[in-house]
Amino acid sequence: MRASLIQIAVEEGESVGSRRERVAALVREQAGADLVVLPELWTTGAFAYEGFAEEAEPLEGPTYEAMAKAASDAGVWLHAGSIPERDPDGPLYNTSLVFSPAGDLAAAYRKIHRFGFDKGEAVLMAAGQELVTVRLPRTTLGLATCYDLRFPELFRGLVDAGAETLVVPAGWPERRRAHWTLLAQARAVENQAYVLACGTAGTHAGVPQAGHSIVVDPWGEVLAEAGPDEEILTVDLDPAKVATTREQFPALKDRVLGLRPPLSPTP
Repeated sequence: MRASLIQIAVEEGESVGSRRERVAALVREQAGADLVVLPELWTTGAFAYEGFAEEAEPLEGPTYEAMAKAASDAGVWLHAGSIPERDPDGPLYNTSLVFSPAGDLAAAYRKIHRFGFDKGEAVLMAAGQELVTVRLPRTTLGLATCYDLRFPELFRGLVDAGAETLVVPAGWPERRRAHWTLLAQARAVENQAYVLACGTAGTHAGVPQAGHSIVVDPWGEVLAEAGPDEEILTVDLDPAKVATTREQFPALKDRVLGLRPPLSPTP
């Protein structure tokens, strides 16, 4: 299964409309891939909080339409990163969109863990409530977004729902890049799953971005890693390796805490 992660540079001076057209063209160039992944909030920039309300779209807005058409033109499964979504009832959400090769919406995931510590995204956007997986022909995707990467219980829930490939679009800052790499590998190892973590390049509202999108296999081995600038990272995955890893080293079967019933207290 071939996956292409498009690490988009988000810079001031490029309008949202122009970037949307440019990214759609980049998606079309990935014809032949099975799965294409875009970063978090690439239309506005993840740290450009002041633009969230102005640039927020309905779910089936201009980015939805452009990405559905690009997925159909390329004939790929497209995780279109996330957009600032304006719900008809008023709240904003950080919402990821996944399209089938026919251009149909396969899933939408509203980010559960909002970043900002009582400011920024944490106060401007509402929290999602649902774990989301998407069944592809050769693997099942589990969806998470950026700050979600710090919360392993979310990924355990995705694995229990059948996820074999964990997809994490992000707008991760350069100053915490070491955490980005460490956490991506940790989520792969502890869940014995592929992790496809796609970040942005450039600078959002004065915050330099980490770039360094990364693909990690179920043993925690880094299969590919981008640099700091805009780049397309393409890697071939073996979906069968997830099942093989879980059979050869069945650590997930030894889980005691979490979604299983708690242990009885010691007499």
